[in-house]
Amino acid sequence: MIDYDGRRFRPAEQDAEGRVAVYRQDGDLLWGEFSGGHARRGALTGTCAPDGRLRFAYSIVLDSGEVISGRCESTPSFLADGRIQLDEVWERFGSHAATGTSRLLEVEPR
Repeated sequence: MIDYDGRRFRPAEQDAEGRVAVYRQDGDLLWGEFSGGHARRGALTGTCAPDGRLRFAYSIVLDSGEVISGRCESTPSFLADGRIQLDEVWERFGSHAATGTSRLLEVEPR
C-alpha cells in the first residue's frame, strides 16, 4: 500500500500555481484538504486500496461562495524521479453536475 500521509499534490496543468492538496492517511482511511485557483477551501474523505488506488468524496467552497460536491477515483503511478502521479476520474453532483478526468502530480518526492 502506498503511504499518502503528508504528501502534497498539485494539478498537472502549467497554470496550477498555488493549487495544492495535502493528503493524510491512517491505514486504509484517507482524507485531505486543498485550496487555490477558484477554490477557497476543499476537503476529501475516502479509502486507499492495497494497490494505492483512491476512492473518495469531496466538497469545495468556491470564491463565489458556491458549494460543489462529488466523487473521485484516482489511480497512482510512479514517475522516474520517485514522485506519484494520480490519474483521476471524477463526477460532480447537483447544479454543477459534470464528469471528467484530471491528473495530479506530487509536489516533491519524499
